[in-house]
Amino acid sequence: MTVLVLAEHDLGQLSPATARLVAAAAQLSPNLDVLVAGEKSVAEAVAALQGVARIRLADAAAPEALTALLETLAPEYEAIVAASAATGRDVIPRLAAKLDLMPVTDIVAIDAADTFTRPVYAGNALETVVSSQPKQLLTIRASAFRPAPGGQGGSVAIETVASPSVARAAEIVAAHRTGGDTPDLATARIVVGGGIAVGSAEGFKLIEGLAHRLGAAVGATRAAVDAGYAPNDWQVGQTGKVIAPDLYIAFGISGALQHLAGIQGAKKIVAINTDPEAPLMKLADVALVGDLFTVIPALEAELVRLGAVG
Repeated sequence: MTVLVLAEHDLGQLSPATARLVAAAAQLSPNLDVLVAGEKSVAEAVAALQGVARIRLADAAAPEALTALLETLAPEYEAIVAASAATGRDVIPRLAAKLDLMPVTDIVAIDAADTFTRPVYAGNALETVVSSQPKQLLTIRASAFRPAPGGQGGSVAIETVASPSVARAAEIVAAHRTGGDTPDLATARIVVGGGIAVGSAEGFKLIEGLAHRLGAAVGATRAAVDAGYAPNDWQVGQTGKVIAPDLYIAFGISGALQHLAGIQGAKKIVAINTDPEAPLMKLADVALVGDLFTVIPALEAELVRLGAVG
């Protein structure tokens, strides 16, 4: 069995999710190829990941072109794997329609080459899917898997493949990005989140400050994003990003079901809220009743005193 993994990257940088995809795909087969639809520098970064046998490099950034490329490559593979993120959710269903196959999406565990576990009912239950199709088209929840180790030394061959010429059905008019050097939210080991109780975009500066001290990513609830307190790419939940950090620190988050669906993979949850009856306070490993505007400065001061952070 040979598996093709679609690399995740942005602005010429390999996403940490790709190492997790490689580790997940290795459970299907040791014969792994990685397709990089982008720059050579990304392909060179992929070459350092252990378990990668071959890298295929193509210039096919648009969904239409990438789908056409995957369709031409599909006969060589028994499984094609992508992240359960923007690109994978766009391309894999397109490819499935072209190949007349049923994709298995949002996988959190691989039980066998044809058996997968995925969440249903907003993460409140897990479903085991057995797929008897001749070819598997899969999207993987990257946060559910540990990353493949690096250090392979970049000795993997990089092969250039030609991209089919296809007409584009849509055009990107503008891209709006959130600045900063925080870790990728979907794969961060520590996430500091804020809810509507933060009260303003200025209030979220406190959340950002603590996250910076901890080397953490910043998350937000849908209500906080809708209120304009935080950008869209910080949204965590069923309609946002699904995370699985080692530590999730939640300030002023009550715990709506759609938000809980996005944090169920967190190893430890610390909740700070003025309402002791909030659902997240009851689910948290550590719950502190208090005002975030008092707790965060006190926590930062204590971290500095202990020399735990800069």
